[in-house]
Amino acid sequence: MRKRFDEQLLELNKEMITMGSLIEQAIENASQVVSSRNVEAARIVIRGDMEIDRKERDIESRCLRLLLMQQPVASDLRLISAALKMITDMERIGDQAADIAEIITMPVKGELMPFPKHLQQMATETARMVHQAIDAYVTRDAALAREVIESDDVVDQLFDEVKEELLKIMNTYIKTGKHANGMQLLDMLMIAKYYERSADHATNIAEWVEYAVTGHLKGELLQ
Repeated sequence: MRKRFDEQLLELNKEMITMGSLIEQAIENASQVVSSRNVEAARIVIRGDMEIDRKERDIESRCLRLLLMQQPVASDLRLISAALKMITDMERIGDQAADIAEIITMPVKGELMPFPKHLQQMATETARMVHQAIDAYVTRDAALAREVIESDDVVDQLFDEVKEELLKIMNTYIKTGKHANGMQLLDMLMIAKYYERSADHATNIAEWVEYAVTGHLKGELLQ
C-alpha cells in the first residue's frame, strides 16, 4: 500500500513540475511579447492558458484522490495540501500572462508610445521569482523559497517606479500641450499591475513550499 502511495506522490510531483514549467514559459513569453509587441506571439500565449487550466484540474483531482483513498502521514499531508494551494496560484500566473498578452493584441490608435524603462525590469524580476518558486518546490529548498518571498519587495518597488514614470509621461504631455494617448498609458499600467500580481502569486507558492518542507505556515518563524 505504501509503495503504491509513494508512486502516486511521485506522479503528483511530476505533474506539478510540468505545470510549473508551463507557467514559467507563459510569463517569460508574455515578457517577450511586451518587448516585441508581436501580436501573433501574444495569441499563442493566450491559447496556452487553456493547457494550464487543464493541468490544474488534473492535479486537483489527483490530490483529492490521494487524500480520500489513502491515509497520508503528516509530511505527506502537508505536501498534498500545499500542492492544492499552489496550483491555484500557478493557474493565476497563467491567467496574468494571458491578460498581458491580450493587451498586446488590442489595436492601438495613433503612434506607439515607448514602455516605461522599469517595466522590463519588472518583467524580468517577476519571471525570476516564478522560476525560483518552482525550483524551490522541485528541490524542497526552504531557503530558496524564503528568498522568493523576500524578492516581492523588489517587484513592489519597481511597480511604484513604473507608476511614477507614467505620471511623468502624462505631465510632460500636459505641459507641452500634446495629446496623450490615455488608453496606451492605462494599458501600460495594467501590464505592470499584472506583473505585480504574478509576483504576489509566486510569493504565495514559495510560502506553501516553505510550509511543505518545514511545517510552518506562511513564513512563520520557527519557535
